[in-house]
Amino acid sequence: MTYIILVAGQGKNLQPLTLSYPKTLYKLDGDTTVLQRLVRSIRKYDKEAEIVIVAGFMYKHIQKELEDDNVQFIHNPFYEVTSSMGSLWFAKEYLQRENVTIINGDIVMSDYLMNNVICTHTDMPCILLDSTKNYGNKYNVQVQGDKVCVMSKNLTNFLGNYASVTKLDAVSSRFVLEQLTLMVNEGMYNLFYEDALVQMIFDKNFELYYKDIKDYQWTEIDCVDDLLKARQIQIESRELKVER
Repeated sequence: MTYIILVAGQGKNLQPLTLSYPKTLYKLDGDTTVLQRLVRSIRKYDKEAEIVIVAGFMYKHIQKELEDDNVQFIHNPFYEVTSSMGSLWFAKEYLQRENVTIINGDIVMSDYLMNNVICTHTDMPCILLDSTKNYGNKYNVQVQGDKVCVMSKNLTNFLGNYASVTKLDAVSSRFVLEQLTLMVNEGMYNLFYEDALVQMIFDKNFELYYKDIKDYQWTEIDCVDDLLKARQIQIESRELKVER
């Protein structure tokens, strides 16, 4: 399976902590950074994984940190004026694979979540959400039945917070590539790539499904509290290994 990890952003929400290095290089312990944990967890549960990292801010730092981890690097030199849509467009050749998982690089997940969900194949397009997290001002998901209706930061009614992971099968990945290319060519590279999914739902009756990961431990690192939670997940993971 192919994994496209997006890490081009500057992490402005965590400044001044991220002025000297990207938040994905924050150390969860003495040995492992956020990005290293993600990459190595994928490798642990998917031995044949093709891992692609799209970086921008402090690109060379990230490349050096993972130089021994057998990953492909793509540089988004326009990271200051693009958002995730622009970054994913730079990785467009990898959207033509049979099974693609797109994931933000500032996500820390439990081993159970990595094994049971992230590193499994999908036969339909789906996103991950957490119905136990219903904070406002987040990228939230409204659903109907087993399908996504809309994703936005401006929803008053929604099932849960989007977990910044999209899984695509061979057919849907090519549809997404077409929509992505159309929107980038129209100058919309400063939007989230998820906006392309929403546009497809409204304009093309695209059927996007969801999986609720409410029973798993995970966090997206947007603030200092998230950093502490990420460290706790790392600690619990190490303790689990010791018990085994």
